Amino acid sequence: LVGFSRRNFMVPVPKVKSIEELNHYLETQCRNDLGRTLRGKEKPKSELLQEELQSMLPLSSERFEAHRVEKTAVGPLSLVRFDRNDYSIPTKYAHHPVTAIGTVDEVRLVVNDYLAARHPRSWKKHGTFFNPIHYLALLERKPGAFDFSRPLEEWTLPPCFDLLRRRLESDLEGSEGTREFIKVLRLMEKASLSQLARAVEQALFIGATSVDAIKLILEYRRQEPIALFSLDGHPHLKSVRVPEVDLSCYGSLTEGGL
Repeated sequence: LVGFSRRNFMVPVPKVKSIEELNHYLETQCRNDLGRTLRGKEKPKSELLQEELQSMLPLSSERFEAHRVEKTAVGPLSLVRFDRNDYSIPTKYAHHPVTAIGTVDEVRLVVNDYLAARHPRSWKKHGTFFNPIHYLALLERKPGAFDFSRPLEEWTLPPCFDLLRRRLESDLEGSEGTREFIKVLRLMEKASLSQLARAVEQALFIGATSVDAIKLILEYRRQEPIALFSLDGHPHLKSVRVPEVDLSCYGSLTEGGL
């Protein structure tokens, strides 16, 4: 039925914006086709299917994931070749064996049992796809190469990062300002660009531009406020009485002190 589906559901080629929309379209076409009565049959396909299901094995309880798995290795440029495209991986995994898992829309790179990188899958050929964050650890040791690094050529950052870099490079001597700036960018190894950008904007506002200060702001923003305890919905706790604690004994610790 592949040829039938191609000729009847894919001609002309449907115009869709995503794989999900295409799948929905194809499912709708297949369900509509169940109402068709084949030549020489007295019942529509939907009724014939119900009769045939009685002789079929049940569907597997495990979800089927359509993917392709390849064993490969990381090259000297911290790139992994998969389906004639190159995808970046953190530089600490250079020359390591890696498992590449390609799905319809994603490529995952696994070292041992750790998910080291993931990229949107390209169905074109001979492309190179960098994640700039993968190269920051190496550039921190070689800050002079920061402005000439190919993986960072098309990396666009919010304006607050340019201002932060200028301030760091004016406050610190030589390449130390650039190194400090790279340390700030490395915070994106555990945070999103938007989260870090908000932290940088606040750091610039209060004049605390060190990587430690920005990290502190970032972690503070991540903390969720603790909700006040309420007895609503817990009427059985209203009768509980906690005796007041006598703190006067702690006063003895200050006697004779400063």
